[in-house]
Amino acid sequence: MAAKLKKGDTVIVLAGKDKGKEGTISSVDPKSNKAIVEGVNIAIRATRQSQESQGGRIPKAMPIDLSNLAYKDANGKPTRVGFKMDGENKVRFAKTTGDVI
Repeated sequence: MAAKLKKGDTVIVLAGKDKGKEGTISSVDPKSNKAIVEGVNIAIRATRQSQESQGGRIPKAMPIDLSNLAYKDANGKPTRVGFKMDGENKVRFAKTTGDVI
């Protein structure tokens, strides 16, 4: 099945501690059905010091389930994503406005 949400999409969180927040998807894991969204679902992780990086308590974005995310349409509201054929190409579109993504 084609991915309804992809890397680079601006999304709104529908459920959880960060409900209502917006962010951009930085990576998607289709096997576990999760995505990492910048600035959302932040956890503090302790890391050891290495030659490249300073150790300590570092904030890290944790994965969030795709069912808790909705694409942000042109009006700035959450919308579902659908697929349709545009000539010979299969394209994604916003269900609320009908705009091609």
